[in-house]
Amino acid sequence: MAVDYNTLSKTLASLTEGEDDTVALMATVACELHHSDDRFDWTGFYRVVAPDLLKIGPYQGGHGCLQIPFSRGVCGAAARSGEAQLVADVDAFPGHIACASSTRSELVLPVWNAAEQLIAVLDIDSDQANAFTLDDQQQLAAILQQVFARA
Repeated sequence: MAVDYNTLSKTLASLTEGEDDTVALMATVACELHHSDDRFDWTGFYRVVAPDLLKIGPYQGGHGCLQIPFSRGVCGAAARSGEAQLVADVDAFPGHIACASSTRSELVLPVWNAAEQLIAVLDIDSDQANAFTLDDQQQLAAILQQVFARA
């Protein structure tokens, strides 16, 4: 099963209409994303809770890391730089944090609120190598903007 971004975008728009609570939005997005594509082995958010610190937020899949400093891993790199991280092989990423030994590739995108403040990163892990594409990155960035720009 491969994600249909057009349908996913419409579904999330409908499910999140009028909602501005970021945790409720994250929970809904994580659930819908996780069940939309077989490549998505772990799907969730790490919330910005202090300067240079992420803590686990709503997610689907096995256990994740509880805290990630901006200085470590793929999620930290996305938070630190404010740029998406598309990683075809996590073993080749310097400083990768192995929250799950099954992870082979990863896509992490920054999440911005209406005030253009970084509030979280969306982390999608796959147990397949080279699972994600630039199209995935662009489509997911548009969905995140659609959902969180009002929060």
